[in-house]
Amino acid sequence: MTEDAADVRLSGTELLEREGDVAADYLEGLMDVVDLDGDIDIDVEGNRAMVSVLEANDGDLAHLVGRDGKVLDALQELTRLAVTRETGERSRLMLDVAGFRARRRAELEQIAQEAVAEAQRTGAPVRMAVMTPFERKVVHDVIAEAGLVSESEGEEPTRRVVVRTA
Repeated sequence: MTEDAADVRLSGTELLEREGDVAADYLEGLMDVVDLDGDIDIDVEGNRAMVSVLEANDGDLAHLVGRDGKVLDALQELTRLAVTRETGERSRLMLDVAGFRARRRAELEQIAQEAVAEAQRTGAPVRMAVMTPFERKVVHDVIAEAGLVSESEGEEPTRRVVVRTA
């Protein structure tokens, strides 16, 4: 049996790099259509492709973020669909625009540390505000690193993290 290029499976890192390349091509095309200027940075972090659209030359990418990141969330899903269509593999790609997610991550890490401190001080469960899946993931990671346990409760779109001592 001959092995042609279409049958070759990429390794984990190679697949993530391919996801980043496909996402960058998709985003460049989209930005051309809406006449926005930005630089695209591709990285692999852990088991995810990370793609960032950075403002270039006084560019304003706020339209791609939207209120509370709603447009960014939708754009991420569209980009994931484009990547899945091209690669045939489900994508977990993370998209950031103009540093919105990076800033939000820092805020969430601080909020999670405060919840950890409260749970340790009181011994009682701490119910956090409603969060998106991205936000909950950041919070769960901080809580686990602190040695506490957490779980998500509720149904989308009103899921929240509950922090408990072991």
